[in-house]
Amino acid sequence: QVQLVESGGGSVLPGGSMRLSCAASINTFSSYWMAWFRQGPGKEREAVAGMNTDGRLTYYADSVKGRFTISRDNAKNTVDLQMNSLKFEDTAMYYCAAARGMTYYRWKWNSAWDYWGQGTQVTVSS
Repeated sequence: QVQLVESGGGSVLPGGSMRLSCAASINTFSSYWMAWFRQGPGKEREAVAGMNTDGRLTYYADSVKGRFTISRDNAKNTVDLQMNSLKFEDTAMYYCAAARGMTYYRWKWNSAWDYWGQGTQVTVSS
């Protein structure tokens, strides 16, 4: 059974940084694409960052390019999201997602991901 557990959320000032981590209980973690999504207040869940199986290919939503960095450690079964220069509009519940057989043109689709974590709240507030 696949389980994804996020950690690292909390409150941060605008312009600050935060690092989220997702621990995956997957026997074949290196065969899964991984991603981070978020859902802000009153908004639909949206893709933030995605990464292919070996970490060589990364994809970002336009709203976070240059500020967020996704990374993975296949030896530890973890995927992280480093968030810098945080803005008020980054406030959201952040979710980790995993999928096999993903392609670059589907990574933003919620329906394309097989497994989801419970989420961790990030609040950007002064």
